[in-house]
Amino acid sequence: MYTLTDQKQWKGRIDSTTNTSSFRLHQQVKRLAINDVSASDKKRAALVGFICDEGVRRNQGRLGAANGPNALREGLASLPWTFEDDQQIIDVGNIVCLNHDLEEAQRELGEIVGTVLQKKCQCIVLGGGHETLYGHYLGVRSALSKDAKIGIINIDAHFDLRPYDEQPSSGTMFRQILEQDPYADYFVVGIQRYGNTRELFEKADELQVKYVFEDHMTVANQQQLLDELQHYMDQHDYVLLTLCMDVLNAAFAPGVSAPSPFGLDPSTVRTILQKVTAHPHTHSFDVCEVNPLLDENGRTVKLGAYFVYEALNNLLRGQGS
Repeated sequence: MYTLTDQKQWKGRIDSTTNTSSFRLHQQVKRLAINDVSASDKKRAALVGFICDEGVRRNQGRLGAANGPNALREGLASLPWTFEDDQQIIDVGNIVCLNHDLEEAQRELGEIVGTVLQKKCQCIVLGGGHETLYGHYLGVRSALSKDAKIGIINIDAHFDLRPYDEQPSSGTMFRQILEQDPYADYFVVGIQRYGNTRELFEKADELQVKYVFEDHMTVANQQQLLDELQHYMDQHDYVLLTLCMDVLNAAFAPGVSAPSPFGLDPSTVRTILQKVTAHPHTHSFDVCEVNPLLDENGRTVKLGAYFVYEALNNLLRGQGS
């Protein structure tokens, strides 16, 4: 079900009501119904929330990520507005999963994302469980030609390549995409050796998934990784970036369904995010698995909001090609 965002999600400190250099995001982000989004000369990015953790429930995870979208908005609201006059951020509302109907919610999210991209807006999806990614993908594919090559980059501890013959979940999306779309490829960074079964590693090899272990993502290896990402992005027509917050060390992101004691530090994730969102083929990003119900002192929400801000900065600066 599609809903508009409540104004109460965009409120915060006010330093001035007239001096735009003192404004914060809640004073500049415009709430707009998806049907009212029209072509514009401004460089624009649209936020859309996916209020859903049905995929997490089906994957036997800990519930609460459905509260992520509005928590992320509240985390963004008081951050300073640092964008240029010709840049605009709009909030086009939420898709809410009703009656455990994940498939319908993902289809609806795909319609919203597809509309946003067709209006030449950059798109950021606020998840939701990581099942958010499949709806995000549906929208991207609908906005492209059938044979356009999509390169998916996932920052994640897990492959999410489980079987989906009984039902899809937050652990199946990438297998769904790779088995259904011959023009989609998958590159995942941050894989945990202890977070995936041998069967999942075998499936990753079978599906020709590129992956990098979390313990290989050191400072010494960073340039090599960035070079590999650059080559991968250059080879695809469209780059779709998704971030599962459980890739982070639990000390930095305790509010997730599956916390990782050996996870990445925020600066590593930030570097990758900056690299990918600055590429001219990247037009959309989603952040998933922010669970305010499991968070400690709002650390995960705040970190997730900062990642969204980083993506907004880069996507709006480049506005794609």
